[in-house]
Amino acid sequence: MSAKPLEQIAQATKTAFVFPGQGSQKVGMLAELAEQFSSVTETFAEASAAVGFDLWQIAQSGEGLNQTEFTQPVLLTASIALWRVWLELGGVAPKYLAGHSLGEYSALVAAGAISLGDAVKLVNLRGKLMQDAVPQGQGAMAAILGLEDAKVLELCEQVNIQGRGSVEAANYNAQGQVVIAGDKTLVEAVMELAKENAGKAISLPVSVPSHCSLMKPAADKFAQALEQTAIELPSLPVIQNVNAEIATDVAGLRQALTAQLYQSVQWTKTMQFLQDQGVQYVVECGPGNVLANLAKRLPNINKAFPLDSKSRMEDALNAILVAEGKIA
Repeated sequence: MSAKPLEQIAQATKTAFVFPGQGSQKVGMLAELAEQFSSVTETFAEASAAVGFDLWQIAQSGEGLNQTEFTQPVLLTASIALWRVWLELGGVAPKYLAGHSLGEYSALVAAGAISLGDAVKLVNLRGKLMQDAVPQGQGAMAAILGLEDAKVLELCEQVNIQGRGSVEAANYNAQGQVVIAGDKTLVEAVMELAKENAGKAISLPVSVPSHCSLMKPAADKFAQALEQTAIELPSLPVIQNVNAEIATDVAGLRQALTAQLYQSVQWTKTMQFLQDQGVQYVVECGPGNVLANLAKRLPNINKAFPLDSKSRMEDALNAILVAEGKIA
């Protein structure tokens, strides 16, 4: 059974799909669904052929899974495999798509803006360039919890003035949850200041300080690859990370994907935009439930669903079809 083209699928009015970024990977992801849906392994085979190595083997064995250049194509492929199963089962096409960091590429593939083969090649290169931009051990990221955004920025500025290098807000994930990135010693200094100001600070196990100015050299090189990649306007609205706005032209889309490497992910604004547009249901299309859990905290979101197992897929499918009035 194959999925219908997007234009033939029932359109949702209150549902958004969100696609996770790096950190949601886990060994053995989608193994259960792959036993029932051949489209899962077919999607991985298609993507593997494009990049020249076995993405399914990496996903199932875990070997190399946490190396950025492999993590990114594996996660993107897993998200698209879930998207294809959703459509195969008669799921509605969402009103909006959005992806967190790497997940923006998954959203663009789902919306038909970039082919899966081109996207996995792009994110494989993206991972390599990010890894090469900062020597191992010199960069870091940390989640700062329990402080206002303005306070986190103030602490970053305080450290930047005192030190050399930089630390910046990388991800605005939710109210009271900001991820910072930059030079390791400065990130650690902000973590200490956050604790002194009654906040919490959690070091993130990443090899690359994403979404900060240390990634500017990577972005300059990556822009060349984007220019050479065939990109179309998405057939479903995709909200961009850097400005929480819908992509309206291809040139702007390329610019936003380049800037995304060294500018903050505006996820709090993205979720506010979805609420403002009347979205009540959020489906996380990828391994895990990080974005679904963030969405559950929002006042106007009635329900948020992960999709990464057969039971979760069925729960989401039935609930959304009922909510959208497609079945009684």
